[in-house]
Amino acid sequence: MARSSSMPDRLSDTNRRAFLDGIHTFSPAVLATFSWGLVTGIAMTKSVLSVPQALGMSLAVYAGSSQLAVLPLFAARLPLWTILLTAAMVNLRFVIFSAGLAPHFSYLPLWRRLVLGYFNGDIIWLMFAKRNFPTGFQPGKEAFFWGLAVTSWSSWQVSSIAGILLASLFPDDWGLELAGTLALIPLIVSAIATRSTLAAVAVASVVALLAFDLPYRLGLPLAVFAALAAGACADVIIGRAVRKTAPAPEKPRDTTRNAR
Repeated sequence: MARSSSMPDRLSDTNRRAFLDGIHTFSPAVLATFSWGLVTGIAMTKSVLSVPQALGMSLAVYAGSSQLAVLPLFAARLPLWTILLTAAMVNLRFVIFSAGLAPHFSYLPLWRRLVLGYFNGDIIWLMFAKRNFPTGFQPGKEAFFWGLAVTSWSSWQVSSIAGILLASLFPDDWGLELAGTLALIPLIVSAIATRSTLAAVAVASVVALLAFDLPYRLGLPLAVFAALAAGACADVIIGRAVRKTAPAPEKPRDTTRNAR
């Protein structure tokens, strides 16, 4: 039976190809995502959380850095507002990522934008931004995002739930955190395409190292804001240098004399 002309555009061939492209694009990051999901799941189970609580946090929060940051606060039985404030501070970078997505999906209804915000993440935003999509509606753009998001979310939840349920099988000295970090390095290097990006990465690395011992993983949002400032300053400096070295435009010839 032929498809009705009112069939939603999300089922079009363009969107199917874009969705599969998103899955393929995210595939190099599956190992890193799986490693960190496993680490987070194990950490939650070995803390004060019960298995149901850890499962609920994995599905509801879906943000490894903040999940790990609040575990010591749960153990110390600190007030709920302290835990929520810490999680919000660690997750400030997602405000930046979501602001970057806003011009691309502003035409969507609010509830769909909220869903996109839940599924957005560090690697997803990096890979989406590298495509340099024009803002506003474009066929296949949302489907590409969903290809990234579904692959990321599935990898994270499968590994996190495995870590929660099988935590007793993983010794603490396996170094899974290092495996996840090493798997992320090629993705970060591949994203350094301009001098301003290189400046942002360099400054973020230095700030992250200097702020490593700060409580509640506050070094993470500090590194993000430092990277934004460094990238913006580098863009301004490079732009001024380009304008200074650019040849002056030729003055138009006066043809009035010849016309006389």
